[in-house]
Amino acid sequence: MRPALGWTLRDWTVAYRSGRMSEASVIDFIDTFDKTDPAWISLASRASLEEEMRSLRERLEAAGGDYEKLPLYGVPVAVKDNIDAFGFPTTNACPAFSRVPSADAEVVRLLKEAGALIVGKTNLDQFATGLVGTRSPYGAVPNAFDEAYIGGGSSSGSASVVARGLVPIALGTDTAGSGRVPAALQNIVGLKPSRGRLSTRGVVPACRTLDCVSVFSLVSEDAWFVLDLLAKYDAEDPYTRKSPRGRPPAVSPGRARIGVPAAPRFFGDDLAERAFEHAVRAAEGLGAEIVPTDMSAFHELAELLYAQSWVAERALSVGELLKTPELLDPVVGPIIQRGTEFTAQDAYRAEYRRAELARAIDLVMAHLDALMVPTVPTIFKRDEIAQDPVRLNGVLGTYTNFTNLADLAGIVVPAPFRTDGLPFGVTFLCPAFEEERLQELAGAFHRCAGVPLGATSRPMPLGQPVSAARPLQGIGLVVVGAHMRSMPLNHELRELGAEFVCEARTAGEYRLFALRGTKPEKPGLCRTPGQKGPGIEVELWDVPHDSFGPLLEKVSSPLGLGSVQLEDGSWQKGFICEPYGIGDAVDISSFGGFRAYVASQKEARAMKRPET
Repeated sequence: MRPALGWTLRDWTVAYRSGRMSEASVIDFIDTFDKTDPAWISLASRASLEEEMRSLRERLEAAGGDYEKLPLYGVPVAVKDNIDAFGFPTTNACPAFSRVPSADAEVVRLLKEAGALIVGKTNLDQFATGLVGTRSPYGAVPNAFDEAYIGGGSSSGSASVVARGLVPIALGTDTAGSGRVPAALQNIVGLKPSRGRLSTRGVVPACRTLDCVSVFSLVSEDAWFVLDLLAKYDAEDPYTRKSPRGRPPAVSPGRARIGVPAAPRFFGDDLAERAFEHAVRAAEGLGAEIVPTDMSAFHELAELLYAQSWVAERALSVGELLKTPELLDPVVGPIIQRGTEFTAQDAYRAEYRRAELARAIDLVMAHLDALMVPTVPTIFKRDEIAQDPVRLNGVLGTYTNFTNLADLAGIVVPAPFRTDGLPFGVTFLCPAFEEERLQELAGAFHRCAGVPLGATSRPMPLGQPVSAARPLQGIGLVVVGAHMRSMPLNHELRELGAEFVCEARTAGEYRLFALRGTKPEKPGLCRTPGQKGPGIEVELWDVPHDSFGPLLEKVSSPLGLGSVQLEDGSWQKGFICEPYGIGDAVDISSFGGFRAYVASQKEARAMKRPET
């Protein structure tokens, strides 16, 4: 089995844990990456990948083969080239700046600790200054859907390699929208955590007081999973912050109060305006209450970012290179040079106004579960940006530049495409250290968008939230084994008048076991609190009320009926297994579901069959 473009973390996890994919095939896959692709600044050599994979295999063996201790085992990950990764130069898209780091950035260290395979460093707008993805001597990174258009920046390369399915996860950075704009323009997820939630030690500063490490992924579940791995307090980073509160509960889409701009700005782009109207209707369709919201304080704060003294922080980062402007990008250089013109009084004056506007925004957010905005108000072609690079870049930051100044967190998720076939993404925002409240909302919205994964042809994976399915007429029942469609006992459901509702996935704290001595073969589903995996594939069926009793009479020990938590956080009645029943059972969780396990057994039997 070989890796395929557009695999999510679950695909990689299942492939490794089932034993159906070799490490050698993974290296062969990565070795096909085009070294002339402008999304990459540097790629790992085959020899270094082989060495890293050998080291990972030894760590797995030392862990007794327990993949839970290496949850990203062998997963290829890309890193923006303003984040240090040992063995790669850090260029910040400026050859004159290039240096070889002596250690990994803290976030990269944590990725490697979890088993990730760092495959390369990605292109960016020089010194992370720009939202366009064209300001790099290593080449402009085009939009993965139409090369005439920009792909967005500054984390242009990271977004591109995820959108095209080369890697399931990439790290970016986000100061003014660099981790959100390219996600929206290329139909992927971009998670911008709270300022200071992830360590920035080993990240080249843009504006050190505002910088965040961001996460790109094909599905929101993967971004949240990586956030959990990386959100570790770093005492050596003075800008890392501890959460002032416990983990907030997720907001159900059906109970969410979502603010949207009362007078949204689209700068004459009618297609973007209609796309956002469609997105608002989609949120309403999930049951959310839509609240028109005055955005005046947000917009004024956004305008401060490049018009005031925060540009001086960028000048500090570039340092002595400002004395040799010919070594800098012709657009980036003059922007950063302006940072030398501000006084200390300018800095304090700007900070006072920032605090006033941030307090006004706090009062607005206090009445909402989330704010939903178009991530960008429009999209530009590359030649348009070339003709007017500074003003049009400012337009792209309309709904992003205020976020870190206001101390908000957010996640970009794909929305239904524009009618011209280009992607359109929305951003859900909330106060700092409350981003988990967006988890269920973002996942449900993405699943109902009806779009493929990134720029690949792969559909959204199984795990549709029940909240997005049709209303139940009877009692919802989660089935996990022989009662699923095409399985030997499915007829029992149909004979009782049950109707299929949707494919789904359990929450991550479930394991699946092949029970011995059952005919037909049946699995047992058990909840294992404290352990976390990719979840188990299940189906939801709508069982008539008067048929539920007769169905239960057919259920024999150790199976029974209980409550099963699904990936979207909801609970449904479903088949579960008593703990005593798994004593001699085989753990088949690595297959991701009973159907894949049965298929593998058939394949194994076919391979053993003697030739005739």
